[in-house]
Amino acid sequence: MAEQTENRERLIEVAAADLPLHCPLPSMLLWNAHPRVFLPIEKTGEALCPYCGTKYVLKGGATGSGH
Repeated sequence: MAEQTENRERLIEVAAADLPLHCPLPSMLLWNAHPRVFLPIEKTGEALCPYCGTKYVLKGGATGSGH
């Protein structure tokens, strides 16, 4: 994700290149809004941040592999 986004946005689509996924993303304007947490998105294709409630969806869906 190259563009700057605010983490008030509640649904963010990420690509395999963004993995491993963590929230907040480096491109977020308020990147220090909460501690960085890594989110397991590979198996299900989506993940929810326990801090801010942002939902992430993996482009192309689940990969079936986890870290």
